[in-house]
Amino acid sequence: MNLVCTVIFQLVSLVDTTEKVTVLNEVLVRNESITANFSPMPVIKNGFIYSGKKTEFIQLNALPANVAERVGRQVFAKIPGAFIYDMDGSGNQLNFAFRGLDSHRGWEFNIRKDGILLNSDMYGYPASHYSMPLESIESIEIVRGTGSLQYGAQFGGMVNYVTKKPVLKPFSFENSSSVGSFNTFTNYTSVSGTVGKFSYNAYASNRSADGYRDQTHSQYDAQYVRFNYTFVSQLQASLSWSRSSYLFRMAGPLTDAQFAQNPKQASRTRNYFNPTISIPAFELNWNPWKNTSVKFSSSLLLGDRNSILFDKMADVIDVANNGVFATRQVDIDNFNSWTNELRLLQSYKKVTVAVGVQYISNDLHRRQMGEGSTGTDFDLSITSAGFVRDMHFKTQNLAFFLENKWDITDRLSWNAGVRFESGETNMTGFIAYFDASQVSNKIVHQFPLFGTSFAYEINKNQQVYGGVSQAFRPVIFKDIIPAATYDRADKNLQDAKGYNLELGYRGTWRNIQWDVTGFQLHYNNRLGKLAQTDAQGNFYLLQTNIGNSITTGVEVSLQAEFPLAPKIAFSLFTATSQMNARYQNAFIRNGTTNVSIAGKSVESAPEWISRNGLTIRYQHWSFSGLYSYVAKSYADALNTDTPSSNGAVGAVPAYSLVDLIAEWKIAKSLSLKASVNNALDLSYFTKRPMMYPGPGIWPSDGRSFQFSLQIKI
Repeated sequence: MNLVCTVIFQLVSLVDTTEKVTVLNEVLVRNESITANFSPMPVIKNGFIYSGKKTEFIQLNALPANVAERVGRQVFAKIPGAFIYDMDGSGNQLNFAFRGLDSHRGWEFNIRKDGILLNSDMYGYPASHYSMPLESIESIEIVRGTGSLQYGAQFGGMVNYVTKKPVLKPFSFENSSSVGSFNTFTNYTSVSGTVGKFSYNAYASNRSADGYRDQTHSQYDAQYVRFNYTFVSQLQASLSWSRSSYLFRMAGPLTDAQFAQNPKQASRTRNYFNPTISIPAFELNWNPWKNTSVKFSSSLLLGDRNSILFDKMADVIDVANNGVFATRQVDIDNFNSWTNELRLLQSYKKVTVAVGVQYISNDLHRRQMGEGSTGTDFDLSITSAGFVRDMHFKTQNLAFFLENKWDITDRLSWNAGVRFESGETNMTGFIAYFDASQVSNKIVHQFPLFGTSFAYEINKNQQVYGGVSQAFRPVIFKDIIPAATYDRADKNLQDAKGYNLELGYRGTWRNIQWDVTGFQLHYNNRLGKLAQTDAQGNFYLLQTNIGNSITTGVEVSLQAEFPLAPKIAFSLFTATSQMNARYQNAFIRNGTTNVSIAGKSVESAPEWISRNGLTIRYQHWSFSGLYSYVAKSYADALNTDTPSSNGAVGAVPAYSLVDLIAEWKIAKSLSLKASVNNALDLSYFTKRPMMYPGPGIWPSDGRSFQFSLQIKI
């Protein structure tokens, strides 16, 4: 292994607020190992206990990935089972899932940046609309669902993006500029520094692209600023503000016939999507005594999610009649989410305790089905008739958690914990086609969740771990809004509940690193629609809990590095998962009747997902190749194989992709990167969505090229 590690260690000791502070040179850590960009999380970090859990740590700035365009399959290449929903080739949003869960904007996950919650509204619309430039991210921390008690009870787990830290000198500058296919241009500029007890970092980023498909365009910008102050060595505080916004003109869904004819064609030229999110946050870190840490954070998520759609099936053509287009539908969500979290970590002898409380207050104002303009530009104005649906979805939720880690022997540790959720969600407002008495809905969240895990050190390099933890997914806004006059929402909808169970073996031997995990995910009280008839014999659709699902599988992560010559290193990796996601005791509507779907595959849950890569490094040059394979999946719970004429349902065929990346580190402060995405120019798609942005095929990008130049001063 070609490994050079140079560490300059610094220590600044602050006795009180009046002591003179000396600023030392920055820490420099240089690691030439190719495989060092991926590893499990440490046992304890930043107030979290990770022992006994399936965790992954991605060193993003050392990963061969196209971060400028946020290519998800490259960013998560070494995460086995990562399903990437590629419909936004502009790089604005990452849509991902693990273990057969729904990939829509990562809404089955607790998504954070530097520990601050990014989900737009955990109880109303848990998707993450905030979009940071990945050039600003140093690493990504992933914890699967068995760690849910400490941060939130999502089935998927937690994904935490860690921002680059301020340098330990008064000023530094970084710029990364990229150009690529489809008139793509990206610019990222950041500054940071440390002066005495004060440190700061800030960035501004923008990206524009016409897109792979016809009639698409994306305009993105983001800003961030953070100020840190060290009162004494045991007490630090920070203020930060994050913002992102983009406007995406979407090409619309296609039918299978249209996709076969030309996957680049557009079925829409007047559809737009525009989320703008701001996140101010305050954080306090206090270490009052040895082995004791206290962390407090308070953050707001404020912003809008706007869409303008000609909202019809893919086979309905959007054409002008006598020079005039049809009106478009305008939908607006206003987010007002407040999250407060206090956590304490205490270690003593052979016991470590993590305890905390989280308070969330959300008010999601949703206005939908406004009759918009007949124009072609981005225009949120509506007619005087107003919105057909105008509602508020308000949630107050208090959660307590406690997890204990016992070191039973020098090799064996055991964790046990509990999380108690207590809250209430209320929906108010009006739906024009419903009586007001049928609109209000109250949901109470009040139940405990339990979990336990263990870790056994076979030796210092190998470990067996495992655990089980309960999880839940709250009933969200879309679940209780009747879509039409013949729809009704069950007043007694139950939150989805279940658990994650896993057992793994990970370790290193010489130049080989591995992590093999078997898992089972129970997802109960899934939501869907049933055909019903009222007392008067009228047919209607009932949105209700339809049954359960179980996903069982194996995840394999394996990487190895070999020296080929004194200055040449070669590495290989595979991240492969096999899973079987099936419905259990479940029924769903098929026409005007209800049918059993027991044994049917869960939607968008391919049996096989495998990504395999190699990297060759020679001095300051590196070349990487990535091969991705995703097996066949289904768009609907009925597992319809033959596509419908409008493309809304049907199988999603298996596909294989090849990506190539080369990098040249010209100097310490200058590097050049080139990438070829989908090098074989495969026409493919990853999902047939059943809701936004419209039923049908959303083609993924064909072959594209990208070049990036990075400067650090």
